[in-house]
Amino acid sequence: MLAEFIRYLEAERRFSPLTVRNYRRDVEQFLRWLDTDDAHFDPNAVSRDEVRAWIIHRTEQGKISAGSMNREVSSLRALFRWLLRTGAVEKDIFRGIHSLKTSRRLPAFVPETRMTQIVGACECDSEDFITERNSLIVLLFYACGIRLAELVGIDRGDFSDDLYTLRVRGKGDKVRLVPVMEEVRRKILHYMGLIERQNICKSQEKALFLTLKGERISRSVVYRTVKAELAEAGVQGKKSPHVLRHTFATHLMNGGAGMREIQELMGHASLQATQVYTHNSIARLRDVYAKAHPREKGGK
Repeated sequence: MLAEFIRYLEAERRFSPLTVRNYRRDVEQFLRWLDTDDAHFDPNAVSRDEVRAWIIHRTEQGKISAGSMNREVSSLRALFRWLLRTGAVEKDIFRGIHSLKTSRRLPAFVPETRMTQIVGACECDSEDFITERNSLIVLLFYACGIRLAELVGIDRGDFSDDLYTLRVRGKGDKVRLVPVMEEVRRKILHYMGLIERQNICKSQEKALFLTLKGERISRSVVYRTVKAELAEAGVQGKKSPHVLRHTFATHLMNGGAGMREIQELMGHASLQATQVYTHNSIARLRDVYAKAHPREKGGK
């Protein structure tokens, strides 16, 4: 059963390998809690009350957050809807199982003044391959707002002939076009030149971001690279590729871009995911108001 469900996620839903891995883990964890395995699992024997008991067990004994619990519920909900679709079960026991309320946290982002300094340092050219690669990684995250998996998956052929447009393969294998700024384009040309001059890519590897051995870079290396680059630049708080993606969206919003445009650039399936950035903009406006308004400056 589980193997067929995984094939469905990969072939029909076209989920990323990381998402498929999470779904598999969540289902296997649920089966262990039921004291069964894939070979002996009878989905018709599972009741809605057992699902609720499992949620209580995970949140109280497992001590996981509401957000993590909702993700696990989503995995099981997808499984039982697939079982319903294939005729393996007669009813959807997850109907009536609601998501837990989560606290709304504002996405972390790098302030514009600090980001300007980081971008300035990244735009400086170097003949060291690793230095150039790491700088371009930071620039692409910030300039294009792409996800970690999307960056790792970029091939050199994903750019238009003039390098002013990048074709990004996002969640569900959906493709979107993202514009490339002139300075980033220049950096890409310099980096690609290093690959050729230093004979980095000795095989037929098409990836943009490579290791010194000419292989496609891994997600973990990219994550550590961004964390190290932001730490060296003095960024406080969380430091990750997703922080740069949030920074991209927040700075666009602060600059006057519309939510529809930001949604398209980031590859969000709905506006709801994009609307969170309006809160960061309001927070910024409050800060500006407090510093600029005569009554605020004069005190209360």
